[in-house]
Amino acid sequence: MKTLISNATLVDGTGAGRRRADVLLDGAVIAVVADAGTLTAGSAAAETGADRVIDATDLVLSPGFIDMHAHSDLQLLINRDHYAKLSQGVTTELLGQDGLSYAPVDDATLAGVREKIAGWNDNPADFDWNWRTVGEYLDRLDAVEDGGRIATNAAYLVPQGTVRAMVMGFAEGDPTPGQQQQMQDIIRTAMEEGAVGMSSGLTYTPGMYAQTEELAGLCRTVGELGGFYAPHHRSYGKGALGAYAEMIGLSRETGCALHLSHATMNFAENKGRAGELLELIDEALDQGVDITLDTYPYLPGATTLSAILPSWASSGGTEATLARLADPADRARIRESVEIYGSDGCHGVVAEWDTLEISGVQNPALAGYVGKTIRDIASASNQEPFDVFAQILTEDRLGTGILQHVGHEENVQAIMKHRTHTGGSDGLLVGAKPHPRAWGTFPRYLGHYSRDLGLLTLEEMVHHLSGRPAARLKLHNRGLVREGFAADVVLFDPETVRDQATFENPRQAASGIQYVFVNGTAAIDGGRPTGARAGRALRRSNDGLTKEGQQ
Repeated sequence: MKTLISNATLVDGTGAGRRRADVLLDGAVIAVVADAGTLTAGSAAAETGADRVIDATDLVLSPGFIDMHAHSDLQLLINRDHYAKLSQGVTTELLGQDGLSYAPVDDATLAGVREKIAGWNDNPADFDWNWRTVGEYLDRLDAVEDGGRIATNAAYLVPQGTVRAMVMGFAEGDPTPGQQQQMQDIIRTAMEEGAVGMSSGLTYTPGMYAQTEELAGLCRTVGELGGFYAPHHRSYGKGALGAYAEMIGLSRETGCALHLSHATMNFAENKGRAGELLELIDEALDQGVDITLDTYPYLPGATTLSAILPSWASSGGTEATLARLADPADRARIRESVEIYGSDGCHGVVAEWDTLEISGVQNPALAGYVGKTIRDIASASNQEPFDVFAQILTEDRLGTGILQHVGHEENVQAIMKHRTHTGGSDGLLVGAKPHPRAWGTFPRYLGHYSRDLGLLTLEEMVHHLSGRPAARLKLHNRGLVREGFAADVVLFDPETVRDQATFENPRQAASGIQYVFVNGTAAIDGGRPTGARAGRALRRSNDGLTKEGQQ
């Protein structure tokens, strides 16, 4: 199939100025990029052999957007149309985030992880979990099911918390030298099978139990194989700068490239302090440390309600945590941590019950709580907020999703403008009222922050969302509109592109995204989904680059 896109305004992903162009897609490849009119004049049009011509006179043609922080690990396989991401112009996603995902696993670890991140990805009982290794998981993404593959391309980070659980279980403790080596061997194998790096969730158990020395050993292995480390670090609240400094120090010490996940400065303690973080990053960059970061263009965060618990209370997994919530002495100790001292799970900050909004539940009996804060529920039922918190955790078996309203606009904008910034949705696709970033992140960057506020030019913003993340992922043939590159491209109206998803109605497709091609196949055509699924698993290869297909 050859598709000729004529007279488009080309924003090619490099950051260079826009120009008018004709672009020919030949199968899965961008075959020709030429000045506007070159491919449509006279006999030239016939010579292209195009099966279809799209007149893009009023549209911008850009590379497909790369979501550097996605939680589609399971949803790509369950809700296979994946309209939430395609409708934003996303053509590639980075999975395996925050130190917890579904590969590599053994049977016991898989069972624990499924429960632990049910609020991120759901936990269907009738799903065929037919993989255990990273290679097998990537094979599953590549498998043709129901007439198609996955909807977007996907790269994968090996999750440090899951690896730790395989070796040490979900409990606290430091690894023995043998256990440390076992974790490093698992990570090496995972990367040899195609993982592009390693993630951590250092406010989530069991990853948060890892000390700096343990992480350094893992990072050395990742760095030796040319991968990068993507941590959700230990605090985005109290002690945030120290937590960032720890991660930068790891990169400096081990030589492993660093990508800071959903980089922000949250909670009242950090209002207006983004400049301090950027100074820390710039100093390290000037010293030769390889750092990039991603953000989402919203103020609230999204996580699970159980993440607010102190780490000791979550040790050992779901049943152990529920037993502590039921034990009067342990429950009193949890309350003291959460309401007086500040739980490490809540970034060292005392829980502010009016900022914790229920976004989704596993137990249908709790559905009436969705959209309400813990304080709302407590006031309506004449209970203490902590008792409501503990009750919901217990009745939902820790599977509750929340929005956490703790961000600051000045911090979001300052970090967004940084020279290493990329876009990541951190979007959870499950729950009755998920965060609207799952549907709106990329058009919000283009519409609200670029066009409306002028924070970055369109060329700069597209570079943040395509060429720059492709370079971090070592995608040798994606992220730019260039001859010979994969035909992952988006056509959008620069005047109307806008996020429509809201906190009240989060599952709303963006406006202005007219065409999305994934590997040359139209997934969005004239603003409507086609149902086509042409995505591929993108795997780290032995030469250090990330490519589709088997090694």
